[in-house]
Amino acid sequence: MNLSSKIYIAGHRGLVGSALVRRLQAKGYRNLILRTHAELELRDQAAVQAFFAQEKPDYVILAAAKVGGIHANNIYPAEFIRDNLVIQNNVIHSAWLCKVERLLFLGSSCIYPKNAPQPMTEDCLLSGPLEPTNRPYALAKIAGIEMCHAYNRQYGTKYMAAMPTNLYGPNDNYDLNNSHVLPALIRKMHEAKQGDAKEVVVWGTGTPKREFLYSEDMADACIYLLEQAEDKLADLFNNDFPPLVNIGCGEDLTIRELAEMVAEVVGFKGSLTFDSRKPDGTMRKVMDVSRINALGWQRKIQLKEGIALSYQDMLSNI
Repeated sequence: MNLSSKIYIAGHRGLVGSALVRRLQAKGYRNLILRTHAELELRDQAAVQAFFAQEKPDYVILAAAKVGGIHANNIYPAEFIRDNLVIQNNVIHSAWLCKVERLLFLGSSCIYPKNAPQPMTEDCLLSGPLEPTNRPYALAKIAGIEMCHAYNRQYGTKYMAAMPTNLYGPNDNYDLNNSHVLPALIRKMHEAKQGDAKEVVVWGTGTPKREFLYSEDMADACIYLLEQAEDKLADLFNNDFPPLVNIGCGEDLTIRELAEMVAEVVGFKGSLTFDSRKPDGTMRKVMDVSRINALGWQRKIQLKEGIALSYQDMLSNI
């Protein structure tokens, strides 16, 4: 990938997509193809194929998806599997029809089994049952990975799948009903501080452990993969295993520790109460990132710094 390459970013207004646009522009890429949901409905097969035929991108980053936390996955399971399957099928197939040089499909760490060995390596894929609370979403993402693998095997394409850990950062979703745990905690702590509340209630027992990566680091990793020469990515394209690479920091902490860190950054001085009636989800999820590290990439933004940056972004936009 070079500075004149035509790069289509599907989902450029989302958490990862907007970070990708900022990082690509900062690196000097100017030939970016962007479409809002109103301009291009990715669930419309004919519209997607017409778009690709007209624009003919060289590279595609598929960051568009229907996403949400435990609550949203429980309430809207049909939408999570249906919309994500349709979006990725349309984009990946249209990319092949238009001879896109390289495609990067973004998934999620929830593709790995509920009781996968920790830290989770790429070869844990399909080795056990999934976490029930987000299984429809996970199955859709697994299908996308397999689709990239199948097209590589049958058509000789160079499609990759990047599996990020839990992401957060600028342009995140801070809705208390549909957001992920970290932005929800930032919003809760802020509102409690503003209202002089004595306590903040956190979902679950506080004992599950999670890993978090700043969205700008995720964008850097994606661009890094697309910039690498094909021979450096030979292990991803050998077709013996899906072209899958984990992206994270390889470090985790408990939800209790996370809540305490957010409270400190936001300045909430009250107490924290944990509601054990709410679901915990998987007890531990941390990525093995040795593959992406061996390729020469590592995260830059530490968690506490990233939370502070995210809090400032929320104050500017909410």
